[in-house]
Amino acid sequence: MSTPLRIGIVAGEASGDILGAGLIKALKRRYPDAQFEGIGGELMIAAGCVSHIPMDRLSVMGLVEVLGRLRELLKVRRGLADRFLANPPDLFIGVDAPDFNLKLEGWLKDAGIPTVHYVSPSVWAWKQKRIYKIIKTTDLVLSLFPFEAQHYAPTQQRVAFVGHPLADSIPGSVDLAKAQQRFAVKDDETIIAVLPGSRGSELKYLAEPFLETARWLSERIDNVRFVIPAANEHRHDYLHTLITEKFSDLNVQLVMKNSREVMAISDAILIASGTATLEATLLQKPMVVAYKMAGLTYAIYSRMVKSRFISLPNLLAGEELIPEILQDDVQPEILGEAVMRALNDDAYRQRLAKRFDEIHQQLNLDADEKAADAVEQLLRSRGVI
Repeated sequence: MSTPLRIGIVAGEASGDILGAGLIKALKRRYPDAQFEGIGGELMIAAGCVSHIPMDRLSVMGLVEVLGRLRELLKVRRGLADRFLANPPDLFIGVDAPDFNLKLEGWLKDAGIPTVHYVSPSVWAWKQKRIYKIIKTTDLVLSLFPFEAQHYAPTQQRVAFVGHPLADSIPGSVDLAKAQQRFAVKDDETIIAVLPGSRGSELKYLAEPFLETARWLSERIDNVRFVIPAANEHRHDYLHTLITEKFSDLNVQLVMKNSREVMAISDAILIASGTATLEATLLQKPMVVAYKMAGLTYAIYSRMVKSRFISLPNLLAGEELIPEILQDDVQPEILGEAVMRALNDDAYRQRLAKRFDEIHQQLNLDADEKAADAVEQLLRSRGVI
């Protein structure tokens, strides 16, 4: 190309930042002068993306919660569209965040800009008719999981199953001995990782029940320590205040980030449903998954969801490997009993390790490079390169 390849890219939360950064790096290895701009987090920015607004302004979950930020989100999206339409990039990549990105992709595709959506929207779980919107707005879907592509087969949508970058990096990215030394893990103590989520809405509904569960467990397990990684300073401050005011009696260690290391040193994990459950799977850690949201949001979602499961380990296995505890059942006794089984049932733990290893092998495909391959093929087919 006589001019540098220019790519618009938008991610809306931490998991998308990881995916976006990996793809940027893979594309830059092929096209060192390529330019990236849009919205990204710390990792994407470090990889070379110019982010026009902070990514956390897009990180909002739930129908009710979105309504309070709707005007701002619409303004941001329209502003990005105007920017890209006035100065069209060679390609646009929307990383997850389908409610934000698909509309943006549609506007850009209508203007002749090739569009990619990285992470298939959950058409297999709910909003099955959204697949037709994806066809209209997106030239290429990059799928992380093998069960997704079959849903697009009748539509002739261009789909590439690329695997998941986490499967490429875990467990090799964790030095377990170093992590155990860093957190001063003793041979005779039980470590339980507590991950109530990275979004503000998740902490609102899960942080206190998770800590109440920690209290329930501490009354039944000798020499137990709970370690909570905070996603950022704001989340750390929130959790620190909550622990200080209501749970100062617990042996709780609150740390900044390092969630992967915290999970690696743990004996079991109490965790919010989300990408972190895949990390726990790849680390072969028994876990209890929970989720809770605003009552109205749950009432709406529960009528729309068609999938049997919400957690990635169960979705990938096609069976209930780990307990999923939702909404009104998110209570200390229910969560605590499930965590006790995860700690003490040796046969269950062995079976989990075997199934988790099978999932790992299925997803370990060098995702960043496979995604870059698919993007490059799209660009060639459109005559961009």
